[in-house]
Amino acid sequence: MADLIIVDDDRALCGMLEDFLTLEGHMVRCATDARVLSTMLDERLPDLVVLDLSLPDEDGLSITRRLRRGYDFGIMMVTGTADLTEKVVGLEIGADDYVTKPFSLLELGARIQAILRRRRADKSTLVPFGAFWLDLKCWKLFEPSGREVNLFPTEIDLIAAFATNPGKMLSRDEILRLAPAHGTDPLDRSIDTRITRLRRKLESHGLDGDLVRTSRGNGYIYLGPS
Repeated sequence: MADLIIVDDDRALCGMLEDFLTLEGHMVRCATDARVLSTMLDERLPDLVVLDLSLPDEDGLSITRRLRRGYDFGIMMVTGTADLTEKVVGLEIGADDYVTKPFSLLELGARIQAILRRRRADKSTLVPFGAFWLDLKCWKLFEPSGREVNLFPTEIDLIAAFATNPGKMLSRDEILRLAPAHGTDPLDRSIDTRITRLRRKLESHGLDGDLVRTSRGNGYIYLGPS
């Protein structure tokens, strides 16, 4: 079962899609414009948004671009035009797939399932770090909402060292081997400075700074996902 949002100002079509996709086993919410969609996203993030590109209050391509910048869920475009350029642009800015009206409900259901399967397979590269997620494929850290945390590559290296070794005491030598920094001497205290700075940055994003604990004389230990 997946959590879906249908965005279309055609209420009759929304109702038909809601009935069909509910029978397919999904949880479905309907939004008639971009404003309602934003409200629903604040309430709960979906697994996939089925988005009509022709809405009364905002262009669908603009919505797609905004969604892909801020969230990590599937986007299925629905277009009423045969214009190939619009479809290509939509895919380039982050949509996963598209269907053209009029479409078969069975085709829409199959395409939605294909997107969900691909995205679930991609998530096999995700490793929890507290309540956050580290993507080992693209080497990025994401908040629970799906928003990316802006970090330097060396900071991601540190997080990866801990996230892939939950509950294990890592000495400074081990951390420097897993997350090297230019000019770092294993005998100095530079690793302490790096971890202190990383803690402060993560705390500013709401992540518990005590997630990685210091063991005096031994090193550091990541407690594991929350």
